Amino acid sequence: MQYLVFEDDKVSRMKPLVNFKPVYGLYAGFRTLAEKLEAFISDRVRLTWHLRGHLAPCYREQHPDRMVNRIDDDDLFLINGRLLFDEAMADFILGEAFEPLSALMQGDNLLFARLPRERLAGMRDGVLPDLIDTRLLAETLLVRQVEGFRLIEHLWDVVAFHPEEMERDAASVETGFIEGDVHPSAVIVNRANIAIAPGAVVKAGAVLDAEDGFIIIGDGVVVEPQAVIMNNVFLSPWSRVKACARVYSNVFVGTASKVGGEVEDSIVEPFANKQHDGFLGHSYISSWCNLGAGTNTSDLKNNYGSVKLLMDGLEVSTGLQFLGLLMGDHSKCSINSMFNTGTIVGTSSNVFGGGFPPKEVHSFTWGSAAEGFGPYMIEKAVETARKVMERRQVAMSAAYEAMFRFVAGREQGRRIFL
Repeated sequence: MQYLVFEDDKVSRMKPLVNFKPVYGLYAGFRTLAEKLEAFISDRVRLTWHLRGHLAPCYREQHPDRMVNRIDDDDLFLINGRLLFDEAMADFILGEAFEPLSALMQGDNLLFARLPRERLAGMRDGVLPDLIDTRLLAETLLVRQVEGFRLIEHLWDVVAFHPEEMERDAASVETGFIEGDVHPSAVIVNRANIAIAPGAVVKAGAVLDAEDGFIIIGDGVVVEPQAVIMNNVFLSPWSRVKACARVYSNVFVGTASKVGGEVEDSIVEPFANKQHDGFLGHSYISSWCNLGAGTNTSDLKNNYGSVKLLMDGLEVSTGLQFLGLLMGDHSKCSINSMFNTGTIVGTSSNVFGGGFPPKEVHSFTWGSAAEGFGPYMIEKAVETARKVMERRQVAMSAAYEAMFRFVAGREQGRRIFL
């Protein structure tokens, strides 16, 4: 039986965060959804990964060990890529006797299904569709409703689930060791909850306070003087915490990213830059983003009410009291930028000027609150992205550029600029 992790027709709800990655490439806690799944099941079955066609060539480059968009077996077991996997979920699907042509659904979410390959809706000449139409598929299967499975259903769920996922991810990671170079004047509180990998550097006067949570510092990380880190923080290899930064309360910093100022309850993907003063809270910052000096995000309304997002011009209530900035790959903002509670900034957008920009900044746009936003020319966007990546010693491959241009053309085609 071939196990296929799929993207379904609800993935479009996760834009702009999934414009350059499959839905299981999103982080919640300090692992992607794919990494959680692999941690609990890949030693028992071989996984195949389904994703949208424009992502596949680049994804194959980035993950040469993963089988992508290929069906080799007649007997398929489908796993929804939006699931937040844990050990109990893995034991359930491997121990459950799934009959052919059967499926489990939670509400209108198809979680798992077993079926012959010819019954996979939308497949033509052996080629998988961009997204699996789970409603159509479920009509052909014997469906059983279940409850209690955790999955990403809304754009803001990656932030909402993040604190709990930090704790879950940390349960499988060893702490209680310090192998890096820690300056004698650094303050270490509760060593049992701290892990510092070889090659990490913690400089003079830094404070690592793990009294109320874990601190995990990867290989090559640099914690600069007088930085304060506390309460469930994961610093990926080669990331950097700037001098006098305050990083606390459920913060994930991806590989080679930089953080400074005040950061809490946020996800910063690999190769992102928020190294200056300013507050970032309850936010998701995608790869290759840059927040200018003094950028601040609001994550709590003055009336303490539920945060609302503006999505394709429609106001949507999240039910969350805390929610800050959701920013797609390669977007940037100028110095002293201010973002209102629950702001979405699309892919490769450039925000500058005074005042609060709109709560919905579309992908591949350029502008300010005062002057409005217009199209960000694709050639200029590609040129800037290439320069940004080269500064981190990452070459833009032909596959990455093709993906970039595809998304740019599609997103600008959806917009009418006046």
